[in-house]
Amino acid sequence: MKRPLVGIIGNPFLIDDSYPVQGGGVSNICAVSQVSDCMPLLIPSDPDYLSVDELLDTFDGFILTGGGPNVHPENYGEEETEAHGKFNRCRDAITLPLVRACVDRGQPFFGICRGFQEVNVAMGGTLHPEIRDLAGRDNHRMPPDGTLEEKFALRHCVHLNEDGPFAALFGKADVMTNTLHGQGICQPGPRVVIDGRAPDGTPEAIYIKDAKGFALSVQWHPEWNAANDPVSRALFGAFGDAARAWSAGVAAPALKTA
Repeated sequence: MKRPLVGIIGNPFLIDDSYPVQGGGVSNICAVSQVSDCMPLLIPSDPDYLSVDELLDTFDGFILTGGGPNVHPENYGEEETEAHGKFNRCRDAITLPLVRACVDRGQPFFGICRGFQEVNVAMGGTLHPEIRDLAGRDNHRMPPDGTLEEKFALRHCVHLNEDGPFAALFGKADVMTNTLHGQGICQPGPRVVIDGRAPDGTPEAIYIKDAKGFALSVQWHPEWNAANDPVSRALFGAFGDAARAWSAGVAAPALKTA
């Protein structure tokens, strides 16, 4: 049976500091293939190579992945500062209109880390340039030392609204997650519902109010060890169900919303 085709937003980088490539993490590929049971395909995040309309016509769903460079603050009405870090404006040019189009069409997407932030900006929200610089906030960045397993280890609880879609998916209102991000949501967009927060108040789980399709995003990295983590399995499983529904031209499974 033909599997739904899921586009995984890629990121540019250099091999040997000289040869430009577009790539994506194997964890995302594994999660889409083995947990969502969909066909994963990497998307070069550059409008020189493809258009949003082509993506919408080709794929049954999208994974908006994490990435080092940040969303440029001009996209949410602020000036660039050193605190905002590095940027990927080519990716911005693809993902921001893609999110808005998916919301309008009911086409499923799942935002992760930078993708979580892209969804908020696409829907009219703003970002903090550095969470750890805010009073009372923790350092959510990747630990500088240790193995990948140690860096992606579960580090804090996320408390979810008991009557929201995430708690319904997980069967509980408190889950443990990893954390590997510097920026985070400042003001949510008008339709962005914050459905879960870290102990320090940082938004960690959002959905789009009145979206016709799967439109969930998380600030952590559920793709890591997704097949063996119950929280990740629930997320990627529900996303896969939504992509199958889109591919079949039927209504997506309903998600509980407040």
